[in-house]
Amino acid sequence: MQRKHLNGDDEADQPPGAPRDWRDVNPARLVDDILVSLTFLTRLPLSVPVELFKERPLTIASRAFPIAGAIIGLLGGLVYWFSAWLGLPVNVSAAITLAALLLITGAFHEDGLADVADGFGGGWNRERKLEIMRDSRLGTYGSAALICSLLLRFTLITAYARLDGGGTGGASIVINVLIASGAASRCVAIIVQHLVPPARAEGASARAGRPLEVTVLQAMVATGVIVFLAVNPVSAVMGIVAALGAGATVAFLAHRQIGGQTGDVLGATQQAAEVAFLIAGLMVHP
Repeated sequence: MQRKHLNGDDEADQPPGAPRDWRDVNPARLVDDILVSLTFLTRLPLSVPVELFKERPLTIASRAFPIAGAIIGLLGGLVYWFSAWLGLPVNVSAAITLAALLLITGAFHEDGLADVADGFGGGWNRERKLEIMRDSRLGTYGSAALICSLLLRFTLITAYARLDGGGTGGASIVINVLIASGAASRCVAIIVQHLVPPARAEGASARAGRPLEVTVLQAMVATGVIVFLAVNPVSAVMGIVAALGAGATVAFLAHRQIGGQTGDVLGATQQAAEVAFLIAGLMVHP
C-alpha cells in the first residue's frame, strides 16, 4: 500500500528525487536544495543553473529553508560583529545589521507583511482583500506593520547585544540568536504552507506547490538541530513555541480573512515568527 502524504499526493506521484521519509537525506541533493533555497529567499549573487529549479522544486527544496535562514542570520550577525569591531555604538551596529538583512533578502518577507496588513486592514470582503494584496503600492496599514516589525527587530537586536555588555562582547549572542530565529521562522512558514491550502489558484504560493510531508519533517529536524546548537535549551524551547504560536495566529487570521494562504501570508508568517522567537528568547535568557 502506498503511503499518502498530508497534502493528498501518493508517493508514486512525487517528483523524481523526492525523499521517501525524513531520514532520506542525500548530501549532494541537500547542497542543491540549499542553493535553490538561498536563490529563492535572498538576493545573494549565486550562480544556480535553471535546470536545478526543475530538478529540485520548492516542494522538495524547501526542506533547506531553515538552513538558508540560518545562513542569512549568520551573515547579519557577522555584520553586527564587524560594526561593533569598528567601535560603533550598539544601536548603530544594530541598525546596520538590520539594513544588511534587508539587503540580503531584498525585503522579501517584509513585502509580504506589508501587503497582508494592507489587505486584511483595508479590504471589506475576500475578493477586495486579495485585490489589495496584489497591489504593489504601500498603504497605511502596511506602513504601520513595517514600522512596528523593523522597530521591534532593531530593539531586540540591541537588547541581545547589551546582554554581554554590547560591542564585540555581545556579538556572539547576536550571531547565535539571528541564526536560530532565521531558521525557526522559515520553518514555521513552510509548515503553514503545507497545512493551509492556497487562497487562490493562480498565486505564487499555488504555483510553488505545497511542501511534501517529508519535506516539512526534514525542515523541522534541521530547525531543531540548528536552534538547539545556537542557543541554550530553555531559550530554544520558548523561542520555537512562540514562533509556532505566531505562525498559527497568522494562519488563523488568513483562513478567516481570505480562506487560505498566499505568498504574502507566508512572508507575514516568517516576520511574525521571527519577532516572536526573539521576544521569547529574550524573556528567558539567563
